[in-house]
Amino acid sequence: MDVVYLKPGREKSVLRRHPWIFSGAIQRIAGHPADGDVVEVRAADGTFLARGYLNRHSQIAVRLLTWNTAEVIDAAFFRRRLQRAIDARAAFHSISTATDAYRLVHAESDLLPGLIVDRYADYLSVQFLTLGIECWKQTLTSLLLELLDPQGIVERSDVDVREKEGLPGAAGVLAGEPPPERLVVREHGLRFYVDLLHGQKTGFYLDQRENRAAVARYAAGREMLNAFSFTGGFGIYAAAAGANPIVNVDTSAEALALAEDNFRLNRQEDREIDLIEGDVFQVLRGFRDTGRQFDLVVLDPPKFAYRRDQVERATRGYKDINWMALQILRPDGILATFSCSGLVSAELFQKVVFGAAVDAQRDVQILEYRSQPPDHPVLLYFPEGAYLKGLICRVL
Repeated sequence: MDVVYLKPGREKSVLRRHPWIFSGAIQRIAGHPADGDVVEVRAADGTFLARGYLNRHSQIAVRLLTWNTAEVIDAAFFRRRLQRAIDARAAFHSISTATDAYRLVHAESDLLPGLIVDRYADYLSVQFLTLGIECWKQTLTSLLLELLDPQGIVERSDVDVREKEGLPGAAGVLAGEPPPERLVVREHGLRFYVDLLHGQKTGFYLDQRENRAAVARYAAGREMLNAFSFTGGFGIYAAAAGANPIVNVDTSAEALALAEDNFRLNRQEDREIDLIEGDVFQVLRGFRDTGRQFDLVVLDPPKFAYRRDQVERATRGYKDINWMALQILRPDGILATFSCSGLVSAELFQKVVFGAAVDAQRDVQILEYRSQPPDHPVLLYFPEGAYLKGLICRVL
């Protein structure tokens, strides 16, 4: 097998079982591996460290799969890893009558770097995010068919991160039947239309499922603003818990149309539902300037920071929307605010909300710290997997 030798002293992260090796840590490559091939990783003195797949075109040059010198990377290896990830979601299988949409494979945190597998009712939505995992696409698709027997498998590898791997985007039906244009899935007994082929991410924001339920516990009798609403998830949970009226704001007319249908699907037509297509920053300013107030505000924006040089700008954006949200909340109002920017730590995010509260001159209590759900686990050796953070706060 071809071998990647690390520079002296650069083996520490591998010994700590971090799954990434950056290009700057590599001293030399022995052999003639193609990008995407599995290679051995050895310390400068030749000591075996791990095995993973290589991509010279990526800043993350090797992504590690095993630290076991006897473990061979073949179809049987991937079958074991997939089965382990599926078995770890046994709790979700057991409540499938109430929830049938959840993550089955969470990339590095399930020791399958580059692979995302989400279940949506009888369908799977899959992302192959790296060249190394792309090389195993056919094998992995066959294994998923064998292990889960889905009605169909959809690929949603139409994401920017593949460009860094030298890969074009890819989307379409990989196996089985194509999904309906609007597939109905269930979360905690609520129902949602999902567009697997054209919706955002793999079809829905599964990582906010438990946070939607948490926010709903504060919703009864409150007038709600659901900002960055997408297809209405937080608003529908809140409506089912007794919130009314509910204002949903998003830049996408298509998402808002689907949100309207989701409210109908959950028999919430008797609620006063307002759907506003527009830039959330501008809409919040408009509410502030006209004196419009709410009892519950949810801020669930898209990722603001994709690179480290964008973190400062991202924190300004987070501060701005939280500052305005705090100005339009009534006393005893609830602010549920989130960030999915992995480069913005939970500590930094709390400091940003603190700064917004100071500038808004509001006294704010943190009621709950929120994160991603257990089907999106964080490998202890891979803190980068903890990307979603949130605060549920009360304005005094």
